[in-house]
Amino acid sequence: MKVKLNKVSVFAVLAGVISFTFLVAALATDFWYQIDASGLEGFTNLTGSVKFHRGLWRTCQFNRTCLPMVNPFKSKTANMTTSRKNVLYLHGAFVVLLPLSLIIIILGGMAGILSIFTQAFCLMLFTGVLFLLGALVTLLGVNIYIAYSAALFKHVASFQGRKKFMENLNIQFGWSLAFVWVSIGADLLTGLAFILMAKMVGQKRRWDNFI
Repeated sequence: MKVKLNKVSVFAVLAGVISFTFLVAALATDFWYQIDASGLEGFTNLTGSVKFHRGLWRTCQFNRTCLPMVNPFKSKTANMTTSRKNVLYLHGAFVVLLPLSLIIIILGGMAGILSIFTQAFCLMLFTGVLFLLGALVTLLGVNIYIAYSAALFKHVASFQGRKKFMENLNIQFGWSLAFVWVSIGADLLTGLAFILMAKMVGQKRRWDNFI
């Protein structure tokens, strides 16, 4: 039992570190979306690079400057259209949820290390639930970000007044978004590993009490 518990503990720690590392990398980089606007050159006033990449906090031209996104909490919505308001609401949701998921992972990591050293059943179970909650919050944040981006592109297309605006854009998911999916998977594995450890510790205690 001890050997198996140690192996599961090592697996949980490694998965937790992977989850944290990939989520931090995803939040800190600007390659959630990659946009090629070459198809718009003929009927827009685009100058310079027509390739962009977007993150959570800013939009950048390849090998050029970056522009920060509008702060959704300081924008005045009184004179905005409904579609623009919806974009801002989605923006505000994911900029809260995704950093919150990172905080949950950090708390889960602290609780997890303590539970491994103390072999505390309740703390291990609590840690597992925390990591599963972190995965859920991250997944929700990613889905909202994707919905936000779709709503934003649609809003820009309607603002431009061109029905075929989106057809001339080449939009692809970037590696930053892939990092988030790795983090979510590692979160799930970490949470399940801690729940498994809690079950193993509980069985050992019941066995010791029986003897």
